[in-house]
Amino acid sequence: MTSTGLWRQPDFRNLWLGQTSSMFAANMIAVMLPLLATQLLDASVFEVGVLAAAGHLPYLLVSLFAGVWLDRRPKRPTVAVADALRALLLAAIPVGWWQEWLSVPLLAALAFLIGVCSVVSDIGSASLLPFLVDRDDLIEGNSKLELSASASSIGGHAIAGAAFQFLTGPVAMVVNSVLFALSALFTGLIRKKEEPAEVEEGQSIWTDMAEGVRFVIGHVTVRTLILATLIVNFFTALAEPASLTFVTKTLGIAPLWVGVIFAASGAGALLGAVLAGPVSARLPLGRLLILTSAVAALASLLTPLATFMPVPVAVALLVAMYTIDAAVIVVYNINVRAYRAAITPDTYQGRMNAAARMAVLSLVPVGVLLGGGLGVLVGVPWALALASLGMFLSTVVLAASHIRRVERIPDLEPVREPEVVGEEA
Repeated sequence: MTSTGLWRQPDFRNLWLGQTSSMFAANMIAVMLPLLATQLLDASVFEVGVLAAAGHLPYLLVSLFAGVWLDRRPKRPTVAVADALRALLLAAIPVGWWQEWLSVPLLAALAFLIGVCSVVSDIGSASLLPFLVDRDDLIEGNSKLELSASASSIGGHAIAGAAFQFLTGPVAMVVNSVLFALSALFTGLIRKKEEPAEVEEGQSIWTDMAEGVRFVIGHVTVRTLILATLIVNFFTALAEPASLTFVTKTLGIAPLWVGVIFAASGAGALLGAVLAGPVSARLPLGRLLILTSAVAALASLLTPLATFMPVPVAVALLVAMYTIDAAVIVVYNINVRAYRAAITPDTYQGRMNAAARMAVLSLVPVGVLLGGGLGVLVGVPWALALASLGMFLSTVVLAASHIRRVERIPDLEPVREPEVVGEEA
């Protein structure tokens, strides 16, 4: 199969078009919602934390249930409906603004509902690709979707800032509604029919979820990898309200430049995707994971440093931070996901990923709420500094575990049975 082979498959083209539209909308929302809250509704740093927590909370509450539920039903119509609902929910924002009843609590409620739909759509879309393409084409398919993810992060963030500035925030939300509607349309055009997984009579969805959780807790390597990622996510979330407030209010720059700052993470992600292969081939796996987690923590220190700098220097430091952080995190994530997949039995793959997804995001709502309060209590620079220092705990966890001695990712032949607590991979 050539590198353009999948473009000739209508079902893959529709999945790619739908996912690309959805990714652009999601990245635009990440910039527009805090801008709406801070610039039009004069939200405080704590309210920004509440808004961020509302968007992240569904990943904690819904992921496990959504993973098992989607395995039991056709995924294509479910993803299409979830995206259509996101389009309708976003349309409420310009309506609320015109009717003068838009508020931070309403934005938080909409962020939560959109987050629920996002969980269903993200898990369902990830599960559709192996169903639509041959196993030999999975690398090509994932590469094309990863390219869209990087492009949408760069373009979505930059476009969001420009759209907010030139169209005004509430009107700009209509663009996102259209993009989610297009995602629903293209996903609905997929023709290949699915057969839901067979379920034994009387088999409980709660039993399936519990088995996935037990596997993650009982496998020492999977558990350690998830713990390290959870720490990074928690302290990143802790910094988020102070960082957003600093960028959107303290710096006093135009929304266009806010979009450029956030777009740097997309450029970094693209750089990380390019470097992941060569870097992974040259460094032992354990050392690579320790190094990338340490570099991410070091890069995050540029943000509190920026709070003491003139605006041009602060913007440059923030662009550098987002670029470096995203690049090393992408390299880290690619290796962690491959490592987890290699040591997980086929019968546990879906539930392991759902449980891992829920676990690594479980403390994000807590982190953004604490971060909002911490920003009020000690001020933005100290809140950012404490969050950066906390990220080094992830490096300590990896360096203190058996993972530091792992040379390479095992062959992609999972063990027959899950490991027990205390057994090394």
